[in-house]
Amino acid sequence: MVLPAPFHALGEHLAIDLPAARAVFTTRRGGDSHGPYASLNLGLSTDDDPESVLGNRQRLESELGVRLASSRQVHGTRIHHGDDPDALERDKPQADGVLSTRPGVAPMVTVADCVPIALAGTGGVAMLHAGWRGLAGGIVAAGVRALRAAGVEGELGAAIGPGAGGCCYEVGEDVHAAFGVHREHATSGRNLDLKAIARAELQAAGVREIHDVGICTICADPSLFYSHRRDRGITGRQAGVAWLRR
Repeated sequence: MVLPAPFHALGEHLAIDLPAARAVFTTRRGGDSHGPYASLNLGLSTDDDPESVLGNRQRLESELGVRLASSRQVHGTRIHHGDDPDALERDKPQADGVLSTRPGVAPMVTVADCVPIALAGTGGVAMLHAGWRGLAGGIVAAGVRALRAAGVEGELGAAIGPGAGGCCYEVGEDVHAAFGVHREHATSGRNLDLKAIARAELQAAGVREIHDVGICTICADPSLFYSHRRDRGITGRQAGVAWLRR
């Protein structure tokens, strides 16, 4: 798989360095799950064996040398401050973005067509779970505001990971209508380009350094990425992970 610079391979996964941080977008390779969830399924909301998923998460933590910090995703716009991964595991807060200002603590979102977006600057990093509802609701702006409120100053960088592409993501008129100003430049026929919308939202929020890996999970190699739409809902979840470098 050829990746656009500055993305690069990191083992089975895709990585990029952002201001003071690193972001990794996982593939489905290298785990212990089986059947439609094979093999590195990181989604606890799936019908996979929970022990296999937890083992996969531990494997990823060991590989990256980080503590994962995740929330219970609900297709909203809340951003949770996740410097205490143990508290997150215990309380399971509902949020579609996780932020950390602590080096080595890695905010994580899980996806299978929704778009994972990493945001980073000196002193803080966030990962956003951006499906159409989250994008329409303003999760990108919420992520930028949360980083600023946490004390992150200066330029921010963003990385858009693998997700449903405008080539394949066909939706109804109600979803098109939810995006108003973005409709003209982010759609093609009945298709919707979530990544183009994400880029426009990042630019509007003042983010200048924006990188898109350019991979559509629906039409990409099925051995590399899970896709909820392609696999008719019975599938696993890959992840977007980002952390401050020590």
